[in-house]
Amino acid sequence: MNFKLDFVGYRRWFFIFSGIVLILGILSLLFQGLNLGVDFVSGTRVDIKIDKPFDLEEAKGHLEKLGYKSPDASTAGANHEWLIFRTNQVLDHKDIGKIRDEFRSSYGKGVDVNEQKVDPIIGRELAKNAIFSLLIASLGIILYVTIRFEYRMAVSAVLALLHDVLVVTGVFSIFQWEVDLVFIAAILTIVGFSINDTIVIFDRIRENMNLEKPKTWEDFGKTVNESIQQTLVRSINTSLTVVFAALSLFVLGGESIRYFSLALLIGLIFGTYSSIFIASQIWVGWKWRSMKKTKLKVQTAE
Repeated sequence: MNFKLDFVGYRRWFFIFSGIVLILGILSLLFQGLNLGVDFVSGTRVDIKIDKPFDLEEAKGHLEKLGYKSPDASTAGANHEWLIFRTNQVLDHKDIGKIRDEFRSSYGKGVDVNEQKVDPIIGRELAKNAIFSLLIASLGIILYVTIRFEYRMAVSAVLALLHDVLVVTGVFSIFQWEVDLVFIAAILTIVGFSINDTIVIFDRIRENMNLEKPKTWEDFGKTVNESIQQTLVRSINTSLTVVFAALSLFVLGGESIRYFSLALLIGLIFGTYSSIFIASQIWVGWKWRSMKKTKLKVQTAE
């Protein structure tokens, strides 16, 4: 590969770009929050399939007729054949039956109704377990990379993973896309993919550091740049393969996995970016300061 980039020399620009993206996401989280699905808040999601064209406002009118004021409803599906209705009430079978009867009386017997409901206790438990899973994954990664490489690489890798998680979460907050359990599954998938890519790069850096043993900043930067360059094609090709699969899921998959594939798509792109431009560059600055301190101690001792 003839294309070469001074990854170490331009690391500040990479940090600035990531900083801007993270700040926008954090501001959105502070002021807008997340559009939590019924998996994380108490309530019911009712999916109403109507086998004929229908008007959204007219459909909302049927829900208002049943007593749901200003219903949160939208269309979904390739042909907009689904009406997705969300409410913070936990509806029982009688309530679902009334909705089914109301829509069948207007749109025919081809109407089908499915519901997902979560009570407050389950919603809080799911949210707690999701956060706990991410913490356990992060601690496991730190332990493994510390044993396999060194603690600086471990911390740098986890910081890059947190970068990926915050970016995806921030984007979902900015656009107010729904966050549910499949979003958490996507985040854990992204974490696994990103750490694998980061470890490949760190492994090559370690090999080249042992071979070349750089002493100056110029030699150190050259070693790191060469290491990233040597794994760049592999990283990009692997990422593109998975990105194409995620894109296919987004385009061809059903409504139930649309946000999963969207989160996966964004996370895979930024996961590759962070492995190349963030994790290794955090380590570079940290490692060089350590090398300078060691060199100073040796000179002082002499």
